[in-house]
Amino acid sequence: MKKLLIVLFTLVTSAAFCDNITFHADMMKGNTKNKNKPTTLIGHAYIKTDTMEISADQISMSGDDFRFITAEGNISGKNTESKMDFSCEKMRYDRQTKIVRLEDSVTLKDLENEIEAKAQIIDYNQNTEISILQIDVNLKQKDNTCTSAYAIYRKNTKMLEMSGNPKIVQGTDTFRAQEITLNLDTQEITLDGRVSGTVTESEKKNQNEESQAQNAAAPETPAESNPPEGEIPAEPEQPEEKEIKSDE
Repeated sequence: MKKLLIVLFTLVTSAAFCDNITFHADMMKGNTKNKNKPTTLIGHAYIKTDTMEISADQISMSGDDFRFITAEGNISGKNTESKMDFSCEKMRYDRQTKIVRLEDSVTLKDLENEIEAKAQIIDYNQNTEISILQIDVNLKQKDNTCTSAYAIYRKNTKMLEMSGNPKIVQGTDTFRAQEITLNLDTQEITLDGRVSGTVTESEKKNQNEESQAQNAAAPETPAESNPPEGEIPAEPEQPEEKEIKSDE
């Protein structure tokens, strides 16, 4: 039977980072007493700092006071401060600059604003709450589906800036331009350069307008008049009977 080694450590780093690192894995290579030498966690690797949680097949820590954290394989994680979840195949996190690079089939979710973004590369800055998305960008929010080759998402202002054949689809409406800016809060769109689009009225709206037009065109039915007081109303005329003969 294969021996399974479970490693669990908590490290207190220097004042340069002012946070702790907690981690565990099936196996560890390295020396945690020397925080300047690489340490690798293998198999069900997990690491937690004061603001970040990461799970992966393999996680390595390197640099002064384990400044750099890299991970590979089935990565999932979250920023516990800004409520941003992510998944990918490769990542590199700089604990000093608070910048994380996510690569290969990246999904980034802003849970507070109900936004899901996908791309091949996403650089996320924890300090500025700005994400830079590159290659096969696809962002979804409410009725919006936004695609482009390059995009900048500013979480604090809820602004999305797109370039590289950008397109926004809102329901049945489509907008294209060289550059597109979308306010994800107000849904206001700014198009710049070679602007084009298609706007389709909804079927329900058209039906309501047709119904209102028909009601306006219909003649009013005169109100039934009552006979003056004391006057006997006249009997309604009986329809004239016509004899229908059939040929024998």
